[in-house]
This record gives sequence, C-alpha cells and structure tokens, in this order.
Amino acid sequence: MTEDDFFSAVGVDRTDAEQPDAGPRRRRDRHVERDRRRRKRRRHALTAVVLAVVLAAVGFVGYKALGVVKGAQPEQTAVADYTGAGEDDVVVTIPDGATGADIAQILVDADVVATAGAFKNAYAANSNAGNIQAGTYTLKTHMSAVNAVALLLDPSSRSDHTLTIPEGATKAEVKERLMSVGGYTDAEVDAAFADTTAIGLPEVAGGDVEGWLAPSTYDIAEDATATDVVASMVSTTNTRLSKAGVDEADYEDVLIKASIVEREVFHAEYYGQVARVIENRLADTDGETKGMLQMDSTVLYGLGRTGGIPSADEIADDANAYNTYQHAGLTPTPIGSPSEAAIQAVVDPPAGDWLYFVTVDLETGETLFATTHEEQVANTEKLSAYCEDNPEVCSGASASPSPTAPADGE
Repeated sequence: MTEDDFFSAVGVDRTDAEQPDAGPRRRRDRHVERDRRRRKRRRHALTAVVLAVVLAAVGFVGYKALGVVKGAQPEQTAVADYTGAGEDDVVVTIPDGATGADIAQILVDADVVATAGAFKNAYAANSNAGNIQAGTYTLKTHMSAVNAVALLLDPSSRSDHTLTIPEGATKAEVKERLMSVGGYTDAEVDAAFADTTAIGLPEVAGGDVEGWLAPSTYDIAEDATATDVVASMVSTTNTRLSKAGVDEADYEDVLIKASIVEREVFHAEYYGQVARVIENRLADTDGETKGMLQMDSTVLYGLGRTGGIPSADEIADDANAYNTYQHAGLTPTPIGSPSEAAIQAVVDPPAGDWLYFVTVDLETGETLFATTHEEQVANTEKLSAYCEDNPEVCSGASASPSPTAPADGE
C-alpha cells in the first residue's frame, strides 16, 4: 500500500496534513472534496459487494441446474421397452424394402414393442436382423424388442401366412393349396381363376390359368383375396418369361414345353436335353416320331394323374386330348407350372440330335438319351434290369407322387 492509499483508507486528507496554514475557505473546500471522495468509495465498495453476491448466486443456480440436467439425463435417454414374450396374437405385415426404422414404426403402431428406439437397439444388436424378410407375421403385443426381432427371424411366424407352390404343380393342386392354406373357398378360387382381367392373364393363355401359376412362396396378407394371390402368381410368370427374353406371342408355347420338361425328369441337369428332344420331335414330322412327343407325363395329365406310368390301354386312347402318343404337336395347355430353370432350358436348349430318353433308375433319376430307336430299346433294357433288381420300386411307380417317365419317346 502506498502512502497516499494509506491516508485515503484512514480518511485523512493528505492535503490538510501538508498544508497546515491553509485559510478557512481552502479548508472548507477540502472538507467538501473529502466528503465527495468518501461517498464515492462507499458506492464502489457497495457495487463490488452486490456484484460478488450476484455472481455467487448465478454460479450456484448454474451448478444446481447442471446437476438437475445430469440427474435427468438417464431418464431422457433410457429407451422404454416391454419385457417378456408378449401377450395377445397380432398380425403385422412388413412391406418390401422396409428398413429397420420402418419395421420399428410398424411394430410400435401395432403395440408389439414399446418404442421404436427399443426395437432399433435390438435390431442393431442382432447380426442376423438384416435377414428379416418382407411378409406377414403373427407376433405378440407387448413383446420385448429382443423377442420381436427373434420372432421376425423365425420362419414359423410366417407359416400361417405363406403359400408355397411347388415346381410342376397343376392348377388343381394350386387350388387345393389356396383352400387349405389360404383359407379361400372353392367358389372364391374358381372366380379368381376365371377373372382373367383382374389376374392379368395374357390373351395367349386362352383363358386357362394352367401353367401360369408360378412356383414360388407367396405372402398372404391379412386382407388379401384369392384374386390378389392368383394375380401375384400370374405376374411372376409374366416377369420370368419376359426376363428370359420370350416374345409375348410365344408365352403359351414356352410354358407348355417347359411344363413337360418339368414333369419328365427328376433333375434339372437333364432339363436342357429333354427340351432339345421336344424340339427335335416336333420338327421330325416325316421321320421316326411323326411329330409326336410321346410323353407319359402328358397322357397322365389328361387322365387327371401326376405320377406313375400309363398303361398300354391308356396310351392307345385317342380320346385323351393330352395323349401325345396319339396326337402330334403340343398339348392344348401346359400340364403344370414350370420352374425358371425349365423355362430357361426351353429358351436355350443345348445342341443335340436326341429323339429319345429313358429314366433307368427310378430312385436316382438317372436318365439316358438316344438318337435312334435301336439305342432307345437298348437303354430301355437297362430299366427292365433295374426293375428286376428293385421290384418294390417299379411296382410302386404308379403310386409315386413324383412324375416318372421310364421309357418316353418310344
């Protein structure tokens, strides 16, 4: 502290101390100045005290506010979730292209999970969550998000809402599936098959859905009609034919050929060769085959069967419009719904001059191809030998649910 500061602090006007002989007026002026300075010092001190109090108060309030925010933060960021496996059944549909966030909102809206955040966390934590497929599921209300993700990955959750059409299925078989799995009535399915405009059936089909009900697994939404499902099947067939590069005018012929290919052999490895046999036989109008396909599968279709071996009398029956032993050319319609592989085989068959083929092992499906009737006879003898060694297999062929064509093209 300087000397001047000291005198100011104790309230002594140094001017008075240094000038004892000052006159009355000057002394009065000095007293006035001294009082002014004292008031000024008091104001400064009071201001400092008030400022200190205010800053302290602000700091305290700020600290408490920060404490409140920190204390509340877990409550704000915690994600509400149900616990357990859920309560009541609820049906939800996941559309094509749905993201994890989309699925989360769908489940929240259906009251399956408590919050979208809970599902997103469970979705991110499950490495298989990306495999969740579009479709209709039966879930539970009030499920934990983890259980919801697990159930969406469980095929059984969709089993009541999916319809699988196997390769080669006939329209009669598809109808049975629509009724037993889809729950549609006989009349509803027949109406769907007949409404060619609503199902998008091309004119080349001639009004018959046979062959156009594409093999696949279809999702049946809660409000889907039989017409909706059938339309989806026809649309799939149209897409496959277009993708294969088939002209629309040739759609029906390709489906007929592919449906025969599908029924004639067990394994796709033979599809191409059978497709070539069909082309060669159709073209061989003046040769050994006289343009006849002579396929057992077509005869059986005309008889209302899908497996086994037709008898000699059945082969001789020319009243069967699908008897290709008696009628040249293609059958009136496809004899089932072919797979994409069968369609592709017909569109691009391998080169070859085969006219005949025979399945020589009814268990493995081994099939041999021949270019002449003599070769075919020799190959057929191998089937006879097989049947002698496996009579239980050959005798049961007529009851087999799978198509067999042991000696087609004879």
